[in-house]
Amino acid sequence: MSEEPRKGLFRRKPKDPNKKPGRLAQMRQVYDLAAKHNKATPWLLAAAILGCTLVGLMAGLVFGGAVFTTILGLMVGLLLGMFMLGRFAETAAFAQMEGQPGAFGAVLNTARRGYLMDEKPIAIDPKSRDIVFRSTGRSGVVLLSEGPKARSAKLLAKEKKRHERILPNVPVHTLQGGNEDGQLQMKQVVSTVHKLPRKLNRAEVLAVRNRLSALGTQGSRPPIPKGIDPNKARPNHKAMRGR
Repeated sequence: MSEEPRKGLFRRKPKDPNKKPGRLAQMRQVYDLAAKHNKATPWLLAAAILGCTLVGLMAGLVFGGAVFTTILGLMVGLLLGMFMLGRFAETAAFAQMEGQPGAFGAVLNTARRGYLMDEKPIAIDPKSRDIVFRSTGRSGVVLLSEGPKARSAKLLAKEKKRHERILPNVPVHTLQGGNEDGQLQMKQVVSTVHKLPRKLNRAEVLAVRNRLSALGTQGSRPPIPKGIDPNKARPNHKAMRGR
């Protein structure tokens, strides 16, 4: 046997670029994002963990069982630190997306608890580039616009009428995303959606989604330029210009 094949057995396999990072790698990315946006992140996390640990230790010294209470305080501190890190990372992510087309769609896509957002915007004004996103869930249909308040309101009202016509017994909620008075900021979108009253059961939600999917495949949906990915919040400008 030649030496070449034998050496090949010990060669490192090339990394798969499509492979998702592990849990520790993901946490590291979240921490780096939060720390980059907020320089005080490591100090605040350390204060939360050490503070809870010290409280546990002091409680143990007073009431007994110092080892148990110290470990309990450490665990509580770690949970508090994870919660704080998630909040810091969310704030940093919103700051990075601020002003990018499709940013509100990316935020709406994080509203889980039975909600499912369409992969692409359901309506785009080719001139103003105002966008309307749609998500369906227990509260019914949620339409979220992105653009100046007065201008995007017309496109949003048009889409609401269209949905009320094809889904007469389903609640249709309209929200406006932006920084003007009466609009929702990105950090308010998910909490506002989750507060909407639940009117549909799971079977009805599934029927609504199937109805909307069928209408989309039949061409009832208005023409939308291709190329916008709300998750990446980066539009294809050539497609939006109709080229």
